[in-house]
Amino acid sequence: MTLHLGYGTNGLTDLRLDDALGLLADLGYEGVGLTLDHMHLDPLAPDLAERTRQVRRRLTSLGLRVTVETGARYVLDPRRKHGPSLLDPDPDARAARTALLVRAVDVAGELGAHAVHCFSGITPPGTPTDTAWKRLTEAITPVLEASDRSGIPLAVEPEPGHLLATLADFHHLRGLLGDPGPLGLTLDIGHCQCLEDASPADCVRDSAPWLRHVQIEDMRRGVHEHLPFGDGEIDFPPVLAALAASEYRGLTVVELPRHSHTGPELARTSIDFLRAALSREATTRAAPDRATTTKGAAPC
Repeated sequence: MTLHLGYGTNGLTDLRLDDALGLLADLGYEGVGLTLDHMHLDPLAPDLAERTRQVRRRLTSLGLRVTVETGARYVLDPRRKHGPSLLDPDPDARAARTALLVRAVDVAGELGAHAVHCFSGITPPGTPTDTAWKRLTEAITPVLEASDRSGIPLAVEPEPGHLLATLADFHHLRGLLGDPGPLGLTLDIGHCQCLEDASPADCVRDSAPWLRHVQIEDMRRGVHEHLPFGDGEIDFPPVLAALAASEYRGLTVVELPRHSHTGPELARTSIDFLRAALSREATTRAAPDRATTTKGAAPC
């Protein structure tokens, strides 16, 4: 059962980026979900190009893979969380978000990332649903064009409370855009537990053809709160088995953005938990095989 485990830098914001990457490599992670933000790799900094080259050298020296994530809370507007979005009523504001995502694709190309993550944003009050979808398709098209040029897929995440909140919404966007090749899916396992009708393991199986990035954490039904493993309701061995059985070979990144104050310890306990869950699932799968072998064996 092969999974490539990573950890998100949005859960390590109290560490310098070099220190965070070193920590993850020492713990045995294979990669990192790198959020472009002011404390780690600022996408608006004048020395972004040189800093990006430095980060690539650091990733290479540590043997870490990378996904570029774009969920920084205040990187564009210091007064509006995740603002402006791709759904903003102001065309110039939408263009600023589009430009940031295009820049993220460029950074991903320099880093050798396997995907760029993004989400739609919350529908502004008073905005008709059809208008919101029209804004989204128009604003995301230049990003998909950049992804196509770079060969790095854009992985859109269904986010509770956003216009694009569910897997059905992701497929609706695919249909509106004509199913473009660069468009893929970020599947957050906790979000599946939170609001999808299907189980998280079934969500993985149903989404396998479009998976380009996976985020993982614990969560409870109906409550959008990212929890350390064991604090929620998810049965993880079947989820990990479904991921391993799919054709997805990207990173599965622990997503605990509200736990930076205990980030180093949670990074350690998270990889221990996931390894133990993988081991339990492997043991369970092997048990019927051993039983069959024993039943058919010649007596001693």
